[in-house]
Amino acid sequence: MKFEITAKDNNGRARCGKIYTDHGMIETPIFMPVGTAGTVKGVHQRELNNDIGAQIILGNTYHLYLRPGTEIIKQAGGLHKFINWPKPILTDSGGYQVFSLADNRKLKEEGAHFQSHIDGSKHLFTPEAIVDIQRTIGADIIMAFDECTPYPCEHRYAKKSMELTHRWLDRGIKHFYNTKPLYGYEQFYFPIVQGSVYKDLRRQSAETIASYNMPGNAIGGLSVGEPEADMYEMLNEVAQILPLNKPRYLMGVGTPVNLLEAVGMGVDMFDCVMPTRNGRNGMLFTSEGIINIKNKKWQDDLSPLDENGTSFVDITYSKAYLRHLIVSKEILGAQIASIHNLSFYLSLMKQAREKIAEGAFYSWKNTMVKKLSQRL
Repeated sequence: MKFEITAKDNNGRARCGKIYTDHGMIETPIFMPVGTAGTVKGVHQRELNNDIGAQIILGNTYHLYLRPGTEIIKQAGGLHKFINWPKPILTDSGGYQVFSLADNRKLKEEGAHFQSHIDGSKHLFTPEAIVDIQRTIGADIIMAFDECTPYPCEHRYAKKSMELTHRWLDRGIKHFYNTKPLYGYEQFYFPIVQGSVYKDLRRQSAETIASYNMPGNAIGGLSVGEPEADMYEMLNEVAQILPLNKPRYLMGVGTPVNLLEAVGMGVDMFDCVMPTRNGRNGMLFTSEGIINIKNKKWQDDLSPLDENGTSFVDITYSKAYLRHLIVSKEILGAQIASIHNLSFYLSLMKQAREKIAEGAFYSWKNTMVKKLSQRL
């Protein structure tokens, strides 16, 4: 995988770049819509590609492994063909999902024993099995198997968990290099920094991760309930250690403000279910702030969803109409809100790239953070 930095803002660590994969080039900083089970909920691939402008989407190993299962994905020739998506895909290893099954999983040195949330069947994820599953799924970028610690947790537990993640990483990398892609294109393996909200652990984990010299590096275990100030503090520590010439992926984060602050620290890649999940529940992210479209104040508002929006839904539908759909629980309402929010996130990242190239990112970012934090 080739990663080139194309521009830097002279006032800080924000940068633009390009990631080259066999399924296409990705401009960074970039937001990746989450297609957990092979679908970005409520959004057609045509809309993702043509209207929203997604350059890469994310799938999840845990969910795809359980349903539809790797055998049907393999028969289809990999996830790209199974879901008819021509651009790059990243798969999360399932570590966070296993973490979420606290009452139905047991962590051991060999891996994670867990029960399916679908039918209660028992399974074992090992670092090696996760590589094999992701080889079969066929994503361009695949993730190491890790443990995501809860918040809060004691330093002792966070340290033990981090060390287990590092041992799993060592096994996973060895197995990755002992196996080959199945579908004729390259796959790239990213390790994950852990360490909860402890600076010493985050530094140790980042140094360990960096020493493997993999094509890119991820930062996990944040946005799991900790205060935003702690998240930014951990990001700041890690960003000073991870190599500058490799893309940095902040997993599962977050709000538009979170993304802009992280871009300012040198983060390149993001994913989060927030644009679609919150959209389905009536929350719109706009260039002027956050809208709860269920509020009665929008009942008679026939203005566009976002007057500065770039998506076709922003100028096609009014706030009043979307409110009617959401309140009536019409499926179209969830679709429109999801498309709008994803378009806004992708547009925000495009603007960030432009401002970095102009050398004006930080002043723009500070202005946008105030606007995007408002509740309208």
